[in-house]
Amino acid sequence: MFSEDDLLPLSALQHLLFCERQCALIHVEGLWAENRLTVEGRHLHERPDRGDTETRGRIRTARGVALRSLRLGLIGKADVVEFYHNPATGVLVGVLPVEYKRGRPKRDNSDRVQLCAQALCLEEMTRLSIPAGALFYGAPRRRTDVSFDQELRATTEQAARRLHEMIAGGVTPRATREAKCDSCSLLQLCLPPRLGARRSAQRFVDHALDTAMSSRTDE
Repeated sequence: MFSEDDLLPLSALQHLLFCERQCALIHVEGLWAENRLTVEGRHLHERPDRGDTETRGRIRTARGVALRSLRLGLIGKADVVEFYHNPATGVLVGVLPVEYKRGRPKRDNSDRVQLCAQALCLEEMTRLSIPAGALFYGAPRRRTDVSFDQELRATTEQAARRLHEMIAGGVTPRATREAKCDSCSLLQLCLPPRLGARRSAQRFVDHALDTAMSSRTDE
């Protein structure tokens, strides 16, 4: 069980699953940069971030819901949470978290883990079992259902433990160039152009040495 002072941003799980180095640059070194993709994501979250609520029938929809789990050591917000009530008694009987994401569904688990972490927080807060949630992607503009099965729950809990280990260790993993780096807003901070300049400088030095050696040989 974690204390209030030990809680880490729930959103960091998405960074961790996408790239541990990106996660460390943001949450250990405090770096951030915007690009077109992050701006699009921010615009998509404008309505959820307002934090308003509405009720239709037995469903109360709340936006910008504060979340916390002392068991996992996480704190954050859910974009949207739908609370289902028994129409006869008004008792809360179901909860469905909905996370907004730009683009299309990803191949990796990062979005599903972030959503599952929200559900685990809500389970701890409401004492209800939450079997599923939904991801709303900006490109198809429709929900993708996510089942919180045992495998996803285990992956999420493992990711939370790994996040705490990495933040506590304070070590940023070394950079590895991959195709997904092109979409990362931190690319220039993670792999700055000066690294290429260093390689060019090294080639220049090597060429100069080769030329000098050749000149001596010719004398």
